[in-house]
Amino acid sequence: MQQITRTVTSKGQVTIPKQIREQLGIDPADKVTFVVNDSGVVEIHTAPYSIRDLRGILPAIPGRETEDFDDFIDEAMQTRADQLATGTSE
Repeated sequence: MQQITRTVTSKGQVTIPKQIREQLGIDPADKVTFVVNDSGVVEIHTAPYSIRDLRGILPAIPGRETEDFDDFIDEAMQTRADQLATGTSE
């Protein structure tokens, strides 16, 4: 088992060592999730992407405007927000 020690800054930040970033496939601007299990052990996982994170990475389908998809996404997000606010889940 390899052990690496880093110092926590006054802002509570820690730099993830390069060899760990490479092993986990973490790139700049990626998000990570910290998981604390019942015994107090902390695990670091790459965070899954959300739909919002993926928005705009693919080009528009020829003959379709990207605004079409933006409207669909906005409508779906509003519908889900309404469902959460009212306690319904259709």
